[in-house]
Amino acid sequence: MQRLGTGIGWRPEIADAVEAMPGIDWVEVVAENVCPGHLPESLLRLRGRGVTVVPHGVSLGLGGADQPDEARLTALAERAEALGAPLVTEHIAFVRAGGALTASERLEAGHLLPVPRTRDALDVLCANIRIAQAALPVPLAVENIAALFSWPGEEMTEGQFLYELADRTGVRLLIDVANLHTNHVNRGEDPAKALAELPLEAIAYVHVAGGFERDGVWHDSHAHPVPEPVLDILTDLASRVSPPGVLLERDENFPEPDELRRELEAIERAVAKGARQRYGDEDGPESASPAGTSTAARTEDADADADAPAAAGAGSEDAAVAGARQRLALEQTAVLSSLVAGTPVPEGFDRARMAVQARALAAKRADVVAKVAPELPEILGDGYRPAFLAYAQSQPMTGGYRKDALDFAGWLLLAGRPEEPRARRELREWWLERSGPKPRSRRPTVRLARATRRVLLRR
Repeated sequence: MQRLGTGIGWRPEIADAVEAMPGIDWVEVVAENVCPGHLPESLLRLRGRGVTVVPHGVSLGLGGADQPDEARLTALAERAEALGAPLVTEHIAFVRAGGALTASERLEAGHLLPVPRTRDALDVLCANIRIAQAALPVPLAVENIAALFSWPGEEMTEGQFLYELADRTGVRLLIDVANLHTNHVNRGEDPAKALAELPLEAIAYVHVAGGFERDGVWHDSHAHPVPEPVLDILTDLASRVSPPGVLLERDENFPEPDELRRELEAIERAVAKGARQRYGDEDGPESASPAGTSTAARTEDADADADAPAAAGAGSEDAAVAGARQRLALEQTAVLSSLVAGTPVPEGFDRARMAVQARALAAKRADVVAKVAPELPEILGDGYRPAFLAYAQSQPMTGGYRKDALDFAGWLLLAGRPEEPRARRELREWWLERSGPKPRSRRPTVRLARATRRVLLRR
């Protein structure tokens, strides 16, 4: 695996700071936020200096019951090629549910949700990763996610689940130590035990990020400084294996460049501390292999497993995987519906934690819609957020965030809101401008003709 070194998540808001920052070996960019034919000038300059750029996907939903969407896979492959990336990364998560497998409406979470650590979920995830591996021009690594809730009846720990996943598919692992801390606080899981169970040779790189705790729940915000417990987990990992790369993630509430540099220095110190511990113990954790299987044997078996699906293709799934998809689809749809559509929480789930997750999903929808459609907060003012949260309680997201913005505006207008005439007129103009197949003409006569035609067609 290529040695990456020290990196930082590239975001437009800190592009200048990243370019000027010494010691940055590589950056990671959200794949869905860049266009292969129109890469940001900052990324082009970084690449020109020899800085590696890795695309990080967030919408593939490899842990979902459906096979990966071909268009999304193609888009991810195009970004990997445009950036000259040595690998691409995604998440072990589901982001949508419903649809053909359940004969129900398609629902979108707008966020990464945990998959159950069951045999069914593992079989489906392995099948989906094999399909993705066959479609991508470079190796794939998948990331463990943070979770606010647990699935009842899980059959494996996180470490066991990730170990089997890597063993069966040969996929690389992107280990997020901040997510291990999140799951320690929220789910009582021991990060040291998870690290001890991992196939360490499969690690592609490591994520480090900050968050905050509220009412006993840790929120993986990517908008706060990296806390000491996360750095301690990074040290533990580095005491077991030398990570090929370590990257600082920051998505919001961006600090001054000096503070970012201090966080990177703290990360490097944590890795160096772990390395000292590793070299001081020749028979330490790095030399141990879970389940008594040698690294060479596991790698050989994984390579053989990974080659098979590429030849077989996605259309030749056996009945066992098809059955697992059906069962998983029903489970995930019930969970997602309770989170975004107000249906009852499935039996066995912690209702308080599910309520926290539901509020977090609605809040994120409000935040992202405000970014993709900034005119809406401008038109609605202080009323935007409470209005959107009220809308989200009864209107699940069934498409992307741009469609969600249009649906929200339409919902308000049907309810005769906002009450202030000027704001309602501006919102109606905004909605009409974007809801048709092409922009509305600014000429009144053309607009009148189109409106007359619509009336006549309805008769």
